[in-house]
Amino acid sequence: MRAAAEKAGVALVEVHPKARWDHVFPRVQRMLDRSPKPSAPDLLAADTDLFDLAQSVARNAGGMVSIEDAASRVLAHSPSDESADELRTLSILGREGPRDYLRVLHRWGVYDRLRASDEVVDVPAHAELGTQRRLVVGIHEPVEDDPRMLGSIWLQQGDRPFAADAAEVLRGAAAIAARIIARSHNAPSTEELLIQRLFGLRGDGVDVPSLAGALNLPQGGPVAVLGFAASGQAEAAGGTGPGVGSVLRLHASAFRRDSVTTMPGERAYVLLPGYASEHAVGAWTRQLVAALEDTRGVVLRAAIATGVADLGEVAAARAEVDRVLDGTRLPGAAGGTAGAADAAAPPEARVTTLAESRTAVLLGEILDLVAARSELRDPRVDALAEYDRAHGSDLADSAAAYLAGHGDVRSAARELRVHPNTLRYRLRRIEAITGLDLADASDRLLLELQLAMRGRAPDR
Repeated sequence: MRAAAEKAGVALVEVHPKARWDHVFPRVQRMLDRSPKPSAPDLLAADTDLFDLAQSVARNAGGMVSIEDAASRVLAHSPSDESADELRTLSILGREGPRDYLRVLHRWGVYDRLRASDEVVDVPAHAELGTQRRLVVGIHEPVEDDPRMLGSIWLQQGDRPFAADAAEVLRGAAAIAARIIARSHNAPSTEELLIQRLFGLRGDGVDVPSLAGALNLPQGGPVAVLGFAASGQAEAAGGTGPGVGSVLRLHASAFRRDSVTTMPGERAYVLLPGYASEHAVGAWTRQLVAALEDTRGVVLRAAIATGVADLGEVAAARAEVDRVLDGTRLPGAAGGTAGAADAAAPPEARVTTLAESRTAVLLGEILDLVAARSELRDPRVDALAEYDRAHGSDLADSAAAYLAGHGDVRSAARELRVHPNTLRYRLRRIEAITGLDLADASDRLLLELQLAMRGRAPDR
């Protein structure tokens, strides 16, 4: 070991099995402090990290620095010297502050002040706990509207007083730390980038042997690809909600230890290699969707692509499940909220495949194509929607119920809970406003398509 260390040019420290780490750590730290130092980092450089920042703050503000996350876990720190108190040593060795001291800080209202503003809080020494004076500033998310607290920067006083501008240094460091932490939160890991490339979310072309080796996956199939999307109002808000990706990953890993999960945006995707059967995958997915709704109140839709031959076809399978998720958003009533109807559907009805839902998928894609071309939008149906808005009526809903009931007035009236004569009057008003003839099959087909398009995407 000694010979290898000398050859590699690295330090080697021999530690007695009974040595206490709070004695060993400062000794190792002093060895590192005596090693040649690179030039001071540019704190605004893109590659600046939290350790660079901690050392720069310590040099400029005077004292010893610890940077913690919002849960008081130590993310980075500057070198310590003999004046480091026990709190600092225990925080660095244990990676978080001792609970007794954290309770004192909460009692003093320190964390409330850190969350509320960017002021530098002066925390006095505490003789009973054996702690030295500290300055601390909160790290806040770099957004203007209701920024959340990302962590804090602590400056412990050593043998010498703080620099005169220590508070200003800490405030500047907090702004830089916020950008570094936010960047690390938003930047996917190397493994995550590989997973997204496997699903075809990072460009075309996949080196299957390399990806399989890096992710420890079998190259051959069959594999199953699953896609999950929110339903109803959650989908309209733009996502499945916080923490859903982690829950899906846990459940998928319990089902298949070698499963792979990613959630790059509004949707989550799961890869299940070597699954037992298509029936088992479908049953597990339905159970998962039902469990998430029962335990977390999260209403999801899922699409399954099974029989994927190998990892090279995963990207195409992911595109297929996206087609299913796009095409199976059930339209609400005309002018209503897209996705509201599928949110009310039972879990088993929200799990499907392309083969099982081809009609809905193809119809949804046709409606999207029509909606994308403004010249295919019928102004006569726009006039009907405008009449409803101006008069607080629901003629469009009445037309949709009539068409869905194949022209059976009595059946549609029961669905709408109105008298058949009331519905007949509404149908005459619809014909008068739009100029359409509901006795004509072509007019009925056009009206049904236009209403379905508006129900699918009412903002268009």
